[in-house]
Amino acid sequence: MTSPAPFRKPLRLLITAGPTREPIDAVRFISNRSSGQMGSALISAGIEAGHKVTAILGPVSIPVAPEARRIDVETTRQMYEAVMRELPGHDVLIMAAAVADYRPTKVATDKLAREKSLTLELEATEDIVASAAAAKRPDQRIVGFSLEQEGSIDRARAKLQRKKLDIIIFNPLRTMDAGSIQATILYADGREIPFPECPKPEFARRVIDLL
Repeated sequence: MTSPAPFRKPLRLLITAGPTREPIDAVRFISNRSSGQMGSALISAGIEAGHKVTAILGPVSIPVAPEARRIDVETTRQMYEAVMRELPGHDVLIMAAAVADYRPTKVATDKLAREKSLTLELEATEDIVASAAAAKRPDQRIVGFSLEQEGSIDRARAKLQRKKLDIIIFNPLRTMDAGSIQATILYADGREIPFPECPKPEFARRVIDLL
């Protein structure tokens, strides 16, 4: 596969960060342990490198660089709609958010009473990064993350091909909500760059440099 031509600076970066929440009732929701640290670090690194950054954020409490154009969302569908709306105006999408993969098929408008058990029927949420890759122009690039069990890099390779991404970043489960990351960057052309464990801000700067 021929690598795309290098971008001219500054880039227009679209970066997602944090979890999403899928409501069960008026107060409860399904989510995950993502803190948004990796996405926040990428946003800061992009700005420090002189790029223009739009940040689409799930519910996060960590600081995010105020220089970024910020769009706040809660659910996966809201993040999907924001990404697809903003993608045409950007050069690169970095999908660092850890979206909820499932949502309840029915949402109670009030708070459900506590019972001995509760059965939920779930449906898959939108595959945001795959949808973006299918809609991108030839001059755009899509970067995804693959959070997997230690040693499951083959799953990341399969996702890279199946979702037709330009780059996917494999990282083990212990990365979630941690201050450091040990990752391998996988390219669509077969290149792989392993990185030793390092603080997320340091890794974020390397990712931005590699773009």
